[in-house]
Amino acid sequence: MLYDGVCGFCNKTVQTIIARDRRGTLRFAALQSDFGKSVVERHAELRGVDSVVFVERPGTDGERVYVRSAAALRVASYLGGFWKLLLAFKVLPAPLRDYFYDAFARNRYRLFGKYDSCLLPPPEVRARFIDV
Repeated sequence: MLYDGVCGFCNKTVQTIIARDRRGTLRFAALQSDFGKSVVERHAELRGVDSVVFVERPGTDGERVYVRSAAALRVASYLGGFWKLLLAFKVLPAPLRDYFYDAFARNRYRLFGKYDSCLLPPPEVRARFIDV
């Protein structure tokens, strides 16, 4: 999962996902990292994206990327349990879901702050991060 490494909300969300991830297999990288930049280079549609990106089968011929609300729903599906209730939002057309996602995203720095650089993850979860 790629995320905006300087976004306060995004960093808190990553920590929440790690705490709820029963399988412990989801890996993370900031969009600003070398890995994040390499994914963007492989997918022209990601240029200019500063949103969450869910990457399936990274680095393979079957690599797929999901952005904005589609990425958030992929994360909910991955986490399972209570989080799967959020999949009910799939009934909404993607443009409508993304409209609300974008409205929140436009205000995330103002509401949750912005760091000068990507935060270093705590040692106990550092192995879950790519390019740290």
